[in-house]
Amino acid sequence: MTQPRLLLCDCLNTQAIDAGLIEQATGLTCSKIHTQLCRGEAAQAAEALQAGNVIIACQQERQAFEDLAADLEADEPLFVDLRDRAGWTADTRSTSPKMAALLAESILPTPGAKVVDVTSEGTCLILGDSEAALTAADHLCELLSVTVILDPADELPLADDRRFDIARGRVTTATGALGHFKVGFDALQERIPGGRGAFNWTDPKSGGRTECDIVLDLRRGQPLFPAPEKREGYLRADAGNAGAFTKVLLDASQLVGTFEKPLYVRLDEQLCAHSRARKTGCTRCLDLCPTGAISPGGDSVAVDTMVCAGCGSCSAVCPSGAISYDAPPVSHTFQRLQTLAATWRKLSSDAPRLLVHDSSHGAELIRLGARYGKGLPADVIPLEMEAIASFGHTESLAALACGFADVTVLLSPATEKEGMPFQAELSNAIAGEDRVCLITPSDPDELEEILYREQSPVTAKQPILPLGSRRQITRLAAKTLNEPGKVIPLPEGAPYGSVVLDQDACTLCLSCVSLCPSGALKENPDAPQLRFQEDACLQCGICTTICPEKALTLDPRLDLSDDALRARVLKEEEPFNCVECGKPFGVRSTVMRLTEKLAGKHAMFQDNKAIQLIQMCDDCRVNAVYHSENNPFASAERPRVRTTDDYISKRRDH
Repeated sequence: MTQPRLLLCDCLNTQAIDAGLIEQATGLTCSKIHTQLCRGEAAQAAEALQAGNVIIACQQERQAFEDLAADLEADEPLFVDLRDRAGWTADTRSTSPKMAALLAESILPTPGAKVVDVTSEGTCLILGDSEAALTAADHLCELLSVTVILDPADELPLADDRRFDIARGRVTTATGALGHFKVGFDALQERIPGGRGAFNWTDPKSGGRTECDIVLDLRRGQPLFPAPEKREGYLRADAGNAGAFTKVLLDASQLVGTFEKPLYVRLDEQLCAHSRARKTGCTRCLDLCPTGAISPGGDSVAVDTMVCAGCGSCSAVCPSGAISYDAPPVSHTFQRLQTLAATWRKLSSDAPRLLVHDSSHGAELIRLGARYGKGLPADVIPLEMEAIASFGHTESLAALACGFADVTVLLSPATEKEGMPFQAELSNAIAGEDRVCLITPSDPDELEEILYREQSPVTAKQPILPLGSRRQITRLAAKTLNEPGKVIPLPEGAPYGSVVLDQDACTLCLSCVSLCPSGALKENPDAPQLRFQEDACLQCGICTTICPEKALTLDPRLDLSDDALRARVLKEEEPFNCVECGKPFGVRSTVMRLTEKLAGKHAMFQDNKAIQLIQMCDDCRVNAVYHSENNPFASAERPRVRTTDDYISKRRDH
């Protein structure tokens, strides 16, 4: 395969580009600096496209270059936006480090998306008052298989249109998404065909159910689903708004066929700390999922991939990595951060700043600011993310530890914001300064005002290579950003921390050990000990819930010393030696306490032999009970086995 060739254009001399520095930092072969590659110098673009393996440093005229490649029957080139994100700026500092970083990041191979086919045959359920619902049905019935559900209290239509079905009822339940909706009804009545005058209806019945591919909701009440705009196949509009009404009719008519549904998240049930033995622990993803795609599923959560809208909130808050964003994988985000920072350092000793934004609202503010305002500062590197909410504290800390001075996350109106303030708070608690912030600018001027504020210089530290699990990267980044061995207090709800044990209350029953999902709480098979490894603790709370003595409490913190990687003894006691064989077993204090409470005070423990059973190991106790006078395992003497001689002698006797 030929070496990629980068086509550069200064867009009518409106930006400064240094091809030599870009080649030095990225290793890409650069063309000369063109002035109007999309028009006046299109012949040179065509020549490069025919040669193949081309990168065009222009996103704005992408359509023109794609059309040109199609006319030439050439491979479609790779595009990267340098003009709006770097070239057009009022900042007088060199933009070459940022251009090189953006180019290096753009050529990283992106993992292929995982998808599943969803088929919609066009069965459509329309809900609403009679006028709006029947109007919608009239427009859609030639394209879709339509059923209209009217409220029993609504005025009934006089027209008898047999192109679609009509029923009456109240919706009680609704689940599913495009191609897989299931809807339940009460007071369901079906229209009886035939007869003169008004419609005849069947008697109202409860518990009615139907399945459909599309739901068109024109009611004025509450939507059927949480985050209705994120539910594929569920269309909702105010029938009084002509524009919105027309749009949902058009959208509904297009939802027939086979569609690719991205699989946004990956779930490893073995790592999930949601529950153990019906004791609920971590509910972080359940609390944040806007669509209700995540639900309890026994010891772990369950994800309905058909309902998941891919906001990424669950990935950012999962303490164990059981659920993680997978479109693309989280590891790809860390690779992008490392590439941006490492390429920048080849051309500049100053620390860059990171601006995380989405592909719609944030990207549009950057484009408008570049064309009509001051553009981005030369040291602000934009990172476009499909799911902003998936950029959690681990990603922010990784960016800081890779060499970024600070991280600014630009939230859009469509961003799921509920969990993000805590992620920023957690990042700043670990980083030690307010180096991570969330912003919600409504226009380019407001964005520029925030980004052009004077920044305090940040001392560059040895950058990390962000490899491993999210917890491992968080710990590595925290050690880079803080003094060695520091113990950082964290806000309540953080997924890192210790447990505090009430020594007097704990009886070493070890019920917490048996249910700890991460193995942070351990036992010693050779001695009565409760041990704890802080680095593994998820702060899920199962141990505090299951402890019968309420002896455990959570202490959110991050211990950066090596002690957090080793199991330490929380409590240990002297074992009790079996009175029969002398083998150590159990806890001496527990055995003695049981002996004191039961000896002579319980009907089954009135004599010394019975009391000694408490002080025996399992093997000796079973043996003693088996040979006791009142052996519960004893049975009548087995009858003698009958043989052939017995039967023969019996016949002779007769």
